[in-house]
Amino acid sequence: MTDKLISIEGITKRFAAPGGGVTTVFEDLWLSIARGEFVCIIGHSGCGKTTVLNILAGLDQPSEGTVIVDNQAIAGPSLDRAVIFQGHALLPWLTVMGNVTYAVASKWRFMDKAHLHAHAQKFIELVGLTGAERKRPAELSGGMKQRVGIARALSIEPKIMLMDEPFSALDALTRGTLQDEVRRICQETGQTVFMITHDVDEAIYLADRIVLMTNGPGAVLAEVVENPLPKARVRTEVHKHPLYYPVRNHIIDFLISRSKTFVHETRGTYDPRNIAVVRPGAAPTVAAETNVLRLGQVQGQAASH
Repeated sequence: MTDKLISIEGITKRFAAPGGGVTTVFEDLWLSIARGEFVCIIGHSGCGKTTVLNILAGLDQPSEGTVIVDNQAIAGPSLDRAVIFQGHALLPWLTVMGNVTYAVASKWRFMDKAHLHAHAQKFIELVGLTGAERKRPAELSGGMKQRVGIARALSIEPKIMLMDEPFSALDALTRGTLQDEVRRICQETGQTVFMITHDVDEAIYLADRIVLMTNGPGAVLAEVVENPLPKARVRTEVHKHPLYYPVRNHIIDFLISRSKTFVHETRGTYDPRNIAVVRPGAAPTVAAETNVLRLGQVQGQAASH
């Protein structure tokens, strides 16, 4: 039985529009995430991805619907949910150790100094920053700053890591290195992750499932792509998997064309509680909560329109 940790239940977000009226950014989103699962969400700017993440973090509230985490409705921010933003957001006057112990102390207020440092050191080592404990952010590269942010988030041992394009500002080499580190850490710790990205290759490399979101306003969740690549992935071998390019092309095709037309083409038939799941290489079946389609079947349907 799947150990469901997160349940997004019918959330909608509306804002007052200039000159009166209301703009619906997204509406009636339903999604479940299992404990230990790595989920990436992809969609064009303006579809509300970051707003969804902020709702999960408790930093924003939906206009309708609710989010359940570990059988409890989200009522605000919690140390059970750690957020890593695009910017590192480190405290510039604190060292690497100081930034991480600050987070640890926020959760375990009565932990003595020796245990605070020992606990923080474990996560500094986990992200490969041993030897940099006394450096301040101004002395660190962009990649090292993001490593500190990851260590700080992990140090509070959250149930969920929420990541908003955490590597987007980094150069390609540093970005790839940090992706490798995040994969390794999540495999070692069994961390549950919900991550926003615009990078299709990043999503395929990191995620167990990739959620495709249509364009806003009025965005919806169009489908979920189950990643066919083995869990133990090696960067130099990923592109050699026979289903890598079919999956990649499917996602890119969605972003280029279907993200714009999906709502119109499925009007009257779309069920937000029963969105399509693409399982490359699997025979089509009907799951308890979702419609399951083969990748080729979905591509064929798109080509027929």
